[in-house]
Amino acid sequence: MIIYNARNDSIKSNKFLLKISNQSLIKKTINKVITPWYSIPLIDRWLLGQMIPPMVFAISAFTVISLSVGVMFDLIRKIVEYGLPLFLALKVLFFSLPSFLVLSFPMAVLLSTLLAYGKLSSNSELLALKSLGIKTSRIISPAIALSIFMTGLTFYFNDNLVPTSNKLAETTLRAGIGSSFSSETGKFNIMFSRYGSRINASTKKPTKRNTFLTHIFYASKYENQIMNDVTVLDFSREDFQQVLKANNAIFDKKNSSWIFSEGSIISIDPSGQTTNIKFKEYTYPFVEGPLELAKVPKDSTKMTLKQALEAEKIYKKTGNLKEIRRIQVRIQEKFTLPFACLVFGLIGSSLGSKSNLRSSKSQGFGLSVILILIYYVMSFLFSSFGVKGLLPPIFAAWLPVFISLGGGIYFLRKSSSL
Repeated sequence: MIIYNARNDSIKSNKFLLKISNQSLIKKTINKVITPWYSIPLIDRWLLGQMIPPMVFAISAFTVISLSVGVMFDLIRKIVEYGLPLFLALKVLFFSLPSFLVLSFPMAVLLSTLLAYGKLSSNSELLALKSLGIKTSRIISPAIALSIFMTGLTFYFNDNLVPTSNKLAETTLRAGIGSSFSSETGKFNIMFSRYGSRINASTKKPTKRNTFLTHIFYASKYENQIMNDVTVLDFSREDFQQVLKANNAIFDKKNSSWIFSEGSIISIDPSGQTTNIKFKEYTYPFVEGPLELAKVPKDSTKMTLKQALEAEKIYKKTGNLKEIRRIQVRIQEKFTLPFACLVFGLIGSSLGSKSNLRSSKSQGFGLSVILILIYYVMSFLFSSFGVKGLLPPIFAAWLPVFISLGGGIYFLRKSSSL
């Protein structure tokens, strides 16, 4: 006797329908991913397919090499000398990865485009395309499109992931070797220098020159809006100098002054005589700059673009021209590093498209390394010129890019004429 179980059939039916629904959802998802790819013209898909594999390889290779040179050997030394736990060393390595990935992106664009187009040129495939009336500028357009994508990706990494990951790497490393305070909050060794006019000893009026170092504000630690172990050096008068030392200080925004607690003031007159006055609380009129400076990272690699712009405003208040120029150069470099992807993409595809190029992978790699070295040496030199004031910061940051861009356009015209 056969007993019909409607409930079991219903469950099986629901499972079957759910399975079909899941398969349909997977297919729709795959189609959403694949459809845009197949909407790209065939020639562009073919050329992109030639570039993407060597780019993935180049990113991996350059990242591993730069990590080994920049971090890995130093971590091994700290494991041996300071007893850094292996797990924490691996965490530091992981957190350091984004900063080295960002550096590898422009190099990978150059190597991948040079190898891909060089291979197609040596196989006479580019010559076949040109014989069909396809211009060189059209042939390299997929490389330019890929370079633009990598430019955006590099900017995103450099402004969002790198500052955060660098901070995490530093905190983890210091905690691991026992020299820091991973469990503590706050910032350490805050130093704020202010430049401006001094009070003339005879006229008692401000000097015309406004580039004198007038104040140095130092705090060993900043936490919860409080500066601890504070020293202020006052050179604002030609005939009088003061050294203020206090256990802590807070900024009074209402009165635009600092309130120091438990300290002393040492005054030095022109004859060299000193007076020492101790105090429990002392109000000192001074700018908010030290407090603002404590809120932004010291190292520009740990700053987002927004933080770097805030730091520029703070340094402008100090009148410290060298620091102003330095941060202005670093701000521009947050744009020039990603833009190098586009420049290298143009140079690599233009060089590779030359019909007389017969380069092997080793030759392509060697040429890439030479071009990268030339670019980064130029960047370092011009950056130094910008910080020293020999060039305006914006020119110092962008000149290597425009010089390289000019070289890329020259190579493109040469390859188009062949």
